[in-house]
Amino acid sequence: MIDRRNLLYSGAIASAALAAPAFAAGERRFPKGFLWGAATAGHQVEGNNTASDLWLLEHVKPTVFAEPSGDAVNSFALWPQDMDIVKRLGLNSYRFSIEWARIEPEPGQFSIAMLDHYKAMIEGCRARGLTPIVTFSHFTTPRWFSAMGGWTNPQSPTLFARYCKRAAQHLAAGIGYAVTLNEPQLLHILKWGGLPPQVWDIQKATLAAASKAMGVPKFASGNVADIADIAVMDRNLLAAHRAGRAAIKEVRPDLPVGVSLAVEDDQAVGSSVKRDAKRADAYAPWLSAAKGDDFVGVQNYTRVRFDANGALPIPSTSLQSDLHQEIYPASLGNAVRYVHAEAGVPVMVTEHGVGTADDRVRANLIPAALAGLQAAIADGVPVIGYMHWSLLDNYEWIFGYKPKFGLVEVDRTTFRRTPKPSASVLGGIARANSL
Repeated sequence: MIDRRNLLYSGAIASAALAAPAFAAGERRFPKGFLWGAATAGHQVEGNNTASDLWLLEHVKPTVFAEPSGDAVNSFALWPQDMDIVKRLGLNSYRFSIEWARIEPEPGQFSIAMLDHYKAMIEGCRARGLTPIVTFSHFTTPRWFSAMGGWTNPQSPTLFARYCKRAAQHLAAGIGYAVTLNEPQLLHILKWGGLPPQVWDIQKATLAAASKAMGVPKFASGNVADIADIAVMDRNLLAAHRAGRAAIKEVRPDLPVGVSLAVEDDQAVGSSVKRDAKRADAYAPWLSAAKGDDFVGVQNYTRVRFDANGALPIPSTSLQSDLHQEIYPASLGNAVRYVHAEAGVPVMVTEHGVGTADDRVRANLIPAALAGLQAAIADGVPVIGYMHWSLLDNYEWIFGYKPKFGLVEVDRTTFRRTPKPSASVLGGIARANSL
């Protein structure tokens, strides 16, 4: 039986196919050495990240978080299983983050045990033939850092650079690609309509509760923020990226370093004034900074259409994710083209996926979106690799465990990992290096 959901998705796939150029047999290959992988982030998969800012924010009252992270999916212990799955799927790389809060739980106190833990993970990738793509800060920071004002503190870039240098001294030799910060400009995108006013209000109340719990005047976090702090945070994050990049390069000059940016496929319908204003606010400063990097990460999940008055509703004919984002396969290729045109450096897709409990949607999205990415490559855009978000169904920040982004299902009682059909779809493309 064909239901409305499948009909809608078939229409979206057909539209994407019509928008992409035709390929003859054998012309839909990806470049030799292309990186095929899946991504995770420490706080979302490791569990019990108790020294982090978000652990506190998850437990204060009131809180914007639907539920606490707790054990997450226990990847702190089970990372070898996770990497074995990546390898078995036919992928050749794995993106993960190291947790600043574990490595530097108190200011200037660095944990050799935790550095050794992440060194073992990097070596575990290498032993399996996987290229380790390591993010130094994936939203979370140490609790002490946030209690000092987090990214609103003018000393934050210096503190971040100190951490990057110490971590690089222990870890950089085995890293394949380093990412300083994950989606540091996400708050700008959310400001343009991603969050309703009441969510900004509860975030502000959550931060106030954390400030009270810590006995400090200001507690500020990277992805739970007061909208009034975004401008100063952005300035310090830009400085932190540059300082972190320099610190990593000081340790290992030949290590490719970049930053991962959240990039929606912003499209103008008629007037481009609002679309261009968003791009100037949310992307332009970061794409300028990326011109000095070895690559830039693109993290794309949806498109947003703008007319002269602002963002338009999602078309009624479009399929939506469980988080009510439009599922538009061509958005990936469009976002990659835009970023490269502005930054002029190679691109790595550091995240792309869909939050849905229906894995058929994910299995259909992967090849449709990759067709657009391959078309961009055929047109000369230098793309290093594709990291799917996420390897595992994990903790999705304020939404808790309800959204399902994983190629692999996880039983959160037994932590048993079960690959979904979509994992085989991506693995098959990766093995062939071709659509």
